[in-house]
Amino acid sequence: MFFIRLLSRLPLPVLYAFSDFLFAVSYYLVRYRRAMVQKNLKNSFPEKTQAERDQIEKQFFKDLCDYAVEMLKLLTISQEELGRRVVFKNPEVSNRYILNGQSLLNLASHNFNWEWLLVAGSFTLPGQMDFVYQSVNSKFFDDFSYACRTRFGAYGIKRDEVAREIVKRRHIVRNIALVGDQYPGYKHDKKYATRFLNQDTVFFYGSNQLAQLTQYPVMYYAMKKVKRGYYETHIVELARPPYAKDSDVVMDHYVRELEKVIRENPSQWLWSHNRWKTRHLEA
Repeated sequence: MFFIRLLSRLPLPVLYAFSDFLFAVSYYLVRYRRAMVQKNLKNSFPEKTQAERDQIEKQFFKDLCDYAVEMLKLLTISQEELGRRVVFKNPEVSNRYILNGQSLLNLASHNFNWEWLLVAGSFTLPGQMDFVYQSVNSKFFDDFSYACRTRFGAYGIKRDEVAREIVKRRHIVRNIALVGDQYPGYKHDKKYATRFLNQDTVFFYGSNQLAQLTQYPVMYYAMKKVKRGYYETHIVELARPPYAKDSDVVMDHYVRELEKVIRENPSQWLWSHNRWKTRHLEA
């Protein structure tokens, strides 16, 4: 971690130069997950020409490499610099709830750079920032990610401990943040099936379940990259309580807003993950 911290202290222009090198290697030589990205883009945008999809693919890999070095920088970046680079355009949409003592459920998506969004939100937005995460197999990357995300006071909640932590911390006015476009990872996960980007798609239903459990208003943080190293976020109110037990309003609105964001800036979503697996069809 000491060596990683030293690399993190390099100026962003230097890190972006490394990102350019990383792009050339991953895109042209290694061809990292290019077949997966091409398949996802073709199925999602059948109306686009091959040349248009190729352009999206190439820009996606550039953004992905920028994400990698920005994640590295997150270990040492100052609060002032990150605050300049991640701008919340309409914070009043969510602030009015928190300032009146009402906790919120905040949904994000795998749009670049969702890690900067969480950390910037932890000191920009009023109220405690709690985030839901799932541990990964690599202990090093797990520790590194957790250290980055909690630098400015955010509190991590493991996915399997969400219900218990919700009850334990119910007296705290807070933003509960989670990335909502996750694929259901386990057979026992409750799933939300819908039509998304021209394909039959299942989403992890946890966001809707949390809304019903907490009866909190739900926001979506629609993020976009405006230029290299700078991002803007618009807050969209998805739903407010009370939620009926059988209501899918949170997922319905989230999926529609997510698709709109992706269509506006298609290169900025994480196309390299296997979003349309078939494991959910197994008994």
